[in-house]
Amino acid sequence: MMTLSLSPRTRPLLASALLCLSLAAPLAARAEEPPAAGEPAVLVGTVTREQVETNHPEWVQAEVSAAPDLAAARALASVPPGAEVTVFLGTWCSDSAREVPRFWRSLDEAGGDVPFEIHYVAIDRVKKEPAAPMANYKIEFVPTFIVTREGREVGRIVEEAPHGVEQDLLALLTGKASGVLSASQPAEAPLSR
Repeated sequence: MMTLSLSPRTRPLLASALLCLSLAAPLAARAEEPPAAGEPAVLVGTVTREQVETNHPEWVQAEVSAAPDLAAARALASVPPGAEVTVFLGTWCSDSAREVPRFWRSLDEAGGDVPFEIHYVAIDRVKKEPAAPMANYKIEFVPTFIVTREGREVGRIVEEAPHGVEQDLLALLTGKASGVLSASQPAEAPLSR
């Protein structure tokens, strides 16, 4: 058996590469199990905004009702380019149903064209699938918005953004904040703001 030794600088790059591979793999959105009559399907795997909106029209209504900070939302269009935002969400989760539509409304306010890539990964109710991306990024709670630059994690927003997802995401994307930002979880890493 061969052992692979990775430096602390290489580990985040490998984790980012594994996420990209897992997102590129045929892990298309699928229903966790057949929904009960009248209930929307729980999506699992790589998803698009459109897939979530189609399967969960209540998220569209939440987006319409969302009231993000318009200045912060519009500023998302002018952050330094090159970042990636990966959003782990649960289509069954009330926190996801609140935060992700607010994020979408913010993107719309920014003009829809932002200088960072966005990936969405839907997870099952028991938070076990899709296993590889969840394990690589140590996802425990949803939604989790992870900001990376050059393969390194800059920070994440977990469950509930303390200042609004658009403001906290802007702070992570511009380098004004780092670490874990959460109104509902204790800080796991040093924060700067």
